[in-house]
Amino acid sequence: MSQHHRPTPEELAAFHAAVAGTIPLRAPERIAFEPPKPSPRPRQRELDEAAAISESLYGPFEIDDLLALADADSYLRTGLPRKVLRDLRRGRWSIQNHIDLHGLNRHEAHEAVSRFLAESQNAGKRCLRIVHGRGHGSPGREGVLRQLVKSWLARRRDVLAFCHAPANDGGEGALWVLLKA
Repeated sequence: MSQHHRPTPEELAAFHAAVAGTIPLRAPERIAFEPPKPSPRPRQRELDEAAAISESLYGPFEIDDLLALADADSYLRTGLPRKVLRDLRRGRWSIQNHIDLHGLNRHEAHEAVSRFLAESQNAGKRCLRIVHGRGHGSPGREGVLRQLVKSWLARRRDVLAFCHAPANDGGEGALWVLLKA
């Protein structure tokens, strides 16, 4: 079917006969005002900012403490004897539970670590291994989870100490963690 149909003279005459004597509608005297549409909300940015705020509220650490902690090899809760960390490094406690965070993004990893620590604590397991990886698969080959996991652990009251695992147990890509009894 063609898109432009030209009416024949008979069709035009029939149309004019059909509308003869009609009065056109008056144009409304009102002005239609439509307010401007609201700008789109950046929902993902809002979610990211909310997550950053909740993460920053987890503990009393300042940004300098977190930056120093990211490069630290170990952590010992304030007020505990250095012997606790030394015994952890020497493997005095056997690993009772472990988790591997390879392939998880920061949000999934945070949830997994929180759940893992709670489950281990409830099961009475004190010495844990968390494999966060070395960051070889990350953009810029920099370990994002490596730094974040340390800061998450240091903020928790149930974590007494942590240190890097020995080379045969993950080395720089894993942490040994000691929880409260």
